[in-house]
Amino acid sequence: MRLKSLLREAFAGLKRDALRSTLTILGIAVGVGAFICVVAIGNAGSAQVEDQLQSLGDNFIWIEAGSRAVNGVRMGARGTRTLIQADADSILHLVPNIKSMSPNVDGHVQVIYGNTNWSTHYRGVTPAYLEIRRWTVRSGNFFTDDDVRTNALVCVLGNTVAQSLFGTENPIDKTIRFQGIPCRVVGVLAAKGFSAMGQDQDDFVIMPISTVQKRVTGQFWLDDIFVSADSRELMPEVTQDIVALLRDRHHLHAGEPDDFNIRAPEELIKAQLAASEAMKLFLAAVASLSLIVGGVGIMNIMLVAVTQRTREIGIRLAVGATEADVQLQFLGEAAILGLVGGLCGMAVGLISSDLVESVFHFPTKLTLGVFLVGGLFSAGIGLIFGYYPARRASQLDPIQGLRYE
Repeated sequence: MRLKSLLREAFAGLKRDALRSTLTILGIAVGVGAFICVVAIGNAGSAQVEDQLQSLGDNFIWIEAGSRAVNGVRMGARGTRTLIQADADSILHLVPNIKSMSPNVDGHVQVIYGNTNWSTHYRGVTPAYLEIRRWTVRSGNFFTDDDVRTNALVCVLGNTVAQSLFGTENPIDKTIRFQGIPCRVVGVLAAKGFSAMGQDQDDFVIMPISTVQKRVTGQFWLDDIFVSADSRELMPEVTQDIVALLRDRHHLHAGEPDDFNIRAPEELIKAQLAASEAMKLFLAAVASLSLIVGGVGIMNIMLVAVTQRTREIGIRLAVGATEADVQLQFLGEAAILGLVGGLCGMAVGLISSDLVESVFHFPTKLTLGVFLVGGLFSAGIGLIFGYYPARRASQLDPIQGLRYE
């Protein structure tokens, strides 16, 4: 009953100056709406980076042929030919905590189907590549270990190549040609889209590595070795073990630079994710300033209300109301302003997020947590900024209040 009476008195107090209360609520609503919209944009950015992290591979470690610096000269990738199949086999069997491994040979090629051709690049790998890179087959199947052993003329297309060569036609069991070699399409990979570096991850053709080495390139060395560690936490240890093994196999003395590169693309994406999270927090903090401004507006309206209702407060105190009763009344008014502003702000945030997506084509991601934080923050702002006016009202001298005109 007391709570009901308190709410009735609080609403009655706010109705006395409806315009000023409405403007205050509007200020809170704009602040909450801006907070929700900005955080939704930040959430979408973080989600995109996390998707890229997942699409990279299963605890993916990339060993690339070529030294970054040989005798002071920057060689770049594939500057040497010392990475061979025996290195890949040794890594798989001698380095602990490795789940799977696939050697790789790649290059650029012009692919032809009928009177259509497409410039892309090929990749010669083993079936383990599918698991290492967390790729799925959209249609058909991936080639098998038997295909690798027999140098089978089969291939799997990336989504971009499949669409460019075949359009709406089903490419499975069709024959494509490159460098005069016919190759039967056995599968099409699911699309991954663009990488963090802006490269189309679906623009390539995959073949058994033995087929590429013996029928396409004629080379015995490898361009890359792809490795999947047992867990993300073990990746640094696995990387150190691979470096030690390859240096020993390549007879590199202390002080000699590596003739290979080891990359962990996951670390780059993690750094991007951390930067995205930091930017989201920064934008949320900036948007929160508008909530502070709304809180100042609540304090202003409550101080004005205390001044205008001095006589009312004096009468209440004179007839037996306690300081706590008066303080709760004004705190209730401030909390209602914050709550109503927060509810309106949620609607503003939802509408503004939709507008950002439809008008500016910028992705947003709304979550229940964002709305809860925005609503609770607005209510907290009302209580915090309403405390001083409520305290001031409760400490008013009843005699001065009764004399106030």
